[in-house]
Amino acid sequence: MTRNAYIFMDFDGVTHPWGEVEDFRCLPLIETVVREFEEARVVIASDWRMLFSMQKLVARFSEDIRPRIVGATPHVLPKHGAELHGLREREAMLWLAQHEADHRNAAWCALDDAPGNWMTRSRLLLTDFKRGFTEEDAGALRRLLQDFRDGRENRAEPDSPSLWARSIA
Repeated sequence: MTRNAYIFMDFDGVTHPWGEVEDFRCLPLIETVVREFEEARVVIASDWRMLFSMQKLVARFSEDIRPRIVGATPHVLPKHGAELHGLREREAMLWLAQHEADHRNAAWCALDDAPGNWMTRSRLLLTDFKRGFTEEDAGALRRLLQDFRDGRENRAEPDSPSLWARSIA
């Protein structure tokens, strides 16, 4: 059995365009990819986790996908504005540390429209907030999950300067 591959998922700008009707119009495409990878598990990393119960959040997903929603990241309050950069990734790493014995080597990626939330760019699938998750994003997510399945994930550390430099070049 393949180990779990975690998808830390934002909602606004991913499941629907940011600032438009919150209709989750892009979620069926995300779910199509998740169905192709039995090992894929979704962790909600959206601010919606602070507004709605897990039951209400999980209800947004198709019935067959709901059992694969394994939680939501903890909410960390930054003490300084500088701590906002990479905050979602730190929350995701806390979640992994609480749920995976070998959390440092866990297979994970993020679906988000805000690049400042994630330091490990090789694990970030950045969506266009004006469009949400697209067919192009679906192809990229398939490649990421296939790499995890095949044991080819990039193990770069979140604060790796070379990774950060490559992502902004």
